[in-house]
Amino acid sequence: MLFTSVIFLSLFLPLVLLGNHFISKKYKNLFLLFCNVIFYSWGEYLLIGIMFLSIYTNWQCSLLIEQGKKKAGMYIALIISISLLVFYKYANFVLQNIGSIFDLFDIQFDTQIKGVALPLGISFYTFQTLSYTIDVYRGQIKANKSFVNFAAYVSLFPHLVAGPIVRYVDIDKELEERHVNRSKFTQGLERLILGLAKKMIIANTCASVADQIFSYSPEFISSGVAWIGIIAYSLQIYFDFSAYSDMAIGLAKMLGFNFLENFNYPYIAASMKDFWRRWHISLSTWFRDYLYIPLGGNKVSSSAMYRNLFIVFFATGLWHGASWNFIIWGLMHGVFLILERLFLEKTLQKLWKPIGHIYTLLVVMIGWVFFRADTLPHAIAYLKKMFFIMPDTQDIVFYVQNVLTAQNVIIFVLGFLFSLPLFPFFQKKYKEVYQDSKVLQGMYYATLIGLLYIVMVYLSVDTYNPFIYFRF
Repeated sequence: MLFTSVIFLSLFLPLVLLGNHFISKKYKNLFLLFCNVIFYSWGEYLLIGIMFLSIYTNWQCSLLIEQGKKKAGMYIALIISISLLVFYKYANFVLQNIGSIFDLFDIQFDTQIKGVALPLGISFYTFQTLSYTIDVYRGQIKANKSFVNFAAYVSLFPHLVAGPIVRYVDIDKELEERHVNRSKFTQGLERLILGLAKKMIIANTCASVADQIFSYSPEFISSGVAWIGIIAYSLQIYFDFSAYSDMAIGLAKMLGFNFLENFNYPYIAASMKDFWRRWHISLSTWFRDYLYIPLGGNKVSSSAMYRNLFIVFFATGLWHGASWNFIIWGLMHGVFLILERLFLEKTLQKLWKPIGHIYTLLVVMIGWVFFRADTLPHAIAYLKKMFFIMPDTQDIVFYVQNVLTAQNVIIFVLGFLFSLPLFPFFQKKYKEVYQDSKVLQGMYYATLIGLLYIVMVYLSVDTYNPFIYFRF
C-alpha cells in the first residue's frame, strides 16, 4: 500500500487513527501490529512470512542473549538475518556474475534461481532487527519480552518499506506508553501534507523529465539535455525520498511516535563528508555504529581507516541494490571521502566556499548517473555525453526545448528553492507571527488545505506513484 494511494488516505489511515485514539492502552500495540500486517499484505502477502521470520529470530535471540548465551544468540541472529537478505536480494546477482566468468570458458551455467522475489522493505527491516539484537548484545538496551510489542516496532507501517531506519532505543518508551495531543497530531498532519506535496508536485514532475531523457540512448540526446536529465533526477530522488521520510515522520507523530530526522538539506553540503551527514542520516549512522566503528573507525592507522571507509561504502552501495551500478556509486563516494581525508578537505577549506558546493554537487550528480542508469554501459555513455566526450550527431531527436516547458521550469525552480533551508526559516518566522494573529493563522492552514487539494487533484490523474526507495 502506498502513502500516495487514495485507499490509504481515504480509508486505511482514518481507520487506523480512529482505532489508535479509542482502543485502550493495553491493546494499542496489538491493534498497531494488525494494521501493519494489513498495510504490508496489501501488496506483499506472499512474502510477509519472511519478515516475521526475521522478527521472530531476532526477538528470540535477544532473549537468549539476556539469558547469558550472548555469542550463540548474536551469531544465530546474524546468520539467519543476513542469509535471508543475501538469498532474496543478492543470490541471482552472484549467480549472474559467476555465469559471466563461466561464459569466458564456454561453460554452461544456470544464472538464475527461479521464483525468488525481493520482499518489500527487506533491507530496512533487516537492519532494524539487527540493530536491536546488537544493542541488546552490547548491553545498551533490555530485550523486549513481548513479541507483539517488538513485532509492532519492526513492522510499524510508517517506516516499514522505505525507512527511515528507526532504532528500538529511539522509540522503546513510546512502545510502552504514548500520547497524542492536538498539537502533536497537527504537527504530524502538517508534515504528512508537506511530504505529499513534495512527492506529487515536485518529485513526480522531475521524474517524468528524468525518465523520458534516460529512456533514450545517450547518442540520441544533446549534452544539454543530458545535464537536464541528471539535474531532474537529482531533484527527483531527493524530493521522492525526503518526501517519504516526511510522511513517515508525520504519520508516526500522529500515532504518538517521534522519529529522528532523515534528511538535512544535503544539497547545500560543501564536501562529501558533509553530504553524508545530511543524506539518509539513519542509514549513514547505522553503518557508522554497526560497521565502521566495529572495524576500528578512526582509532586505527590511516591505511586501516581508509580500508574501513572503502568497506563501508562498498556495503552502502550493495545495500541499495544487487547491481554493479550501485556498487560503483558506493565506491565512488568512498573514494572521494578518502581523498577528502588525505588532502581535499583542507584544500577546499582554503578556497572560495561556493567551489566546495559546486564540487560536491558535481560528484553527487555523477554518482546519480550510476544510480539511475539501467546498465553500466548506459551510465558510462551518459557521462560521456554530459562531458562532451561523445559528440552530438545528426541523429539527435531530443533537444533542450523538448523538456524546458513552462511547467517544468517552474517545478525545477521550486525544487531548487525547497532544497535550500528556506522553508524552515520562513515557517519559524511565520509561526512566531501567526501565534498572535488569527488572520495569519487562518492563512497558514488555508495554505496547507490548498496544498492537500492540489495533491488530491494530482492523485486523481495519476493513481500509481511508487517511491524510488521501495526497490531497496
